[in-house]
Amino acid sequence: ALHEGHIVSAQELTALLQPVFTQNSRNLILFLQDTLSIDDFTYLSESYGDKNPFQNQVNKLFINLLQEILQSSPSSLVLPAVDCKATRDLLSFLQESGDWKLTNVTDLDVSHLEVNTSKPNLLVVQLQPLLSQLTEFVKLYMFLFIDKIIGRLTMDLQERGIHFSVIYTAVRPSRISRRTDVVWELRRQLMATEEEDGLSYPPLNVTTGNETCILFYASNFSLNANNSVFIDLTNATFVTQNVDTSSSTCSDFNTTLSLKYTEPVNKISSLEIRFLMTNKFYGGSARNWFTLDSVEIIQDGEKFAKFNVSVISAPAEYSFHCQLVGTSNRYPARLIPSNNEAKNWDVFISRLQIQGFNIENNQFSYASDCTGFFSPGIWMGLVTSIILLWILTYGIHMIMQLTTNSRFDDPKGPGLSVPQTE
Repeated sequence: ALHEGHIVSAQELTALLQPVFTQNSRNLILFLQDTLSIDDFTYLSESYGDKNPFQNQVNKLFINLLQEILQSSPSSLVLPAVDCKATRDLLSFLQESGDWKLTNVTDLDVSHLEVNTSKPNLLVVQLQPLLSQLTEFVKLYMFLFIDKIIGRLTMDLQERGIHFSVIYTAVRPSRISRRTDVVWELRRQLMATEEEDGLSYPPLNVTTGNETCILFYASNFSLNANNSVFIDLTNATFVTQNVDTSSSTCSDFNTTLSLKYTEPVNKISSLEIRFLMTNKFYGGSARNWFTLDSVEIIQDGEKFAKFNVSVISAPAEYSFHCQLVGTSNRYPARLIPSNNEAKNWDVFISRLQIQGFNIENNQFSYASDCTGFFSPGIWMGLVTSIILLWILTYGIHMIMQLTTNSRFDDPKGPGLSVPQTE
């Protein structure tokens, strides 16, 4: 039994998941999202009663349990939560906990998916990201879509007679409670956890002489080869810094960040990842811009994969930041395969920030974000304001065209005769 507001650590989560590893049917589905909180379930299911976004069996059981807990509680209730670091490293922990056959599910139709039930299977489904700038109404329909994906996959497996367990979680929480009474201490604890999570390690820096010429940061930096080998490079790159950057090159116009890893996983002896950046002058904007042109992956010195990059650019004096970067077409910044070998790789980078030019004081400069400044809400506000301003201007113009009579009838005198020409 856990007290209210308790933050479940990685060790406690391991103990809670032990029954999944010891049961007879060791088939596990991991639905992984970028942000998620218990409040999403309670808020959306109550605020939009007739449009409850959680209809599949997995989420319905959880919603019913939550409602029973809330109804039986005599006062306001704060439920336990799981530490961000524990969920972020959950996939790596699951792989290390047993001899799982890892399968990344990209096709929503799993009827043709080969599942060997004689061996433990780990099916990983990366769900649609829920960006922070989305409105609650848009999030409702996003959850409707996500709920249908979960329901479709689980129903397909049930119809095939495959027994499985499901974990539905996210990398970090989407909501922080803002109530000021009993919850204030929990709110401070969650905020401190997020700040600690965001600043748990410094960015990777590459120096030439005494000056830093490249800065690179990500909260999650992972790859997947051939849908079977998962490689988490986050700790090796930023925490232990067990990475060789000696092949990186820096100049005023071309910069290459080279990351070399020795035996990142058992099946790969060496791995090199290159980020190729350029600094060019563009006459249209009358200034220099830096762009990340391509990303290259070299496995064991032989297999060469190249990705073209979209959207990643910023003024030469700035750094670049993006919440999600990868090979999925759902991410704001995409890595697009440019050769056949690249199609065998999946790349996932969260909270990417990179700078290859004009670094001062060994710190990132102001960040140009991949999310445009003019969001759909801003555009709608501007269009509405322009329409209302046009109506006001037209009304004032029509009022100014009104004229008053220059002569009036005298009731005691003869009638006023107005010629037709007037």
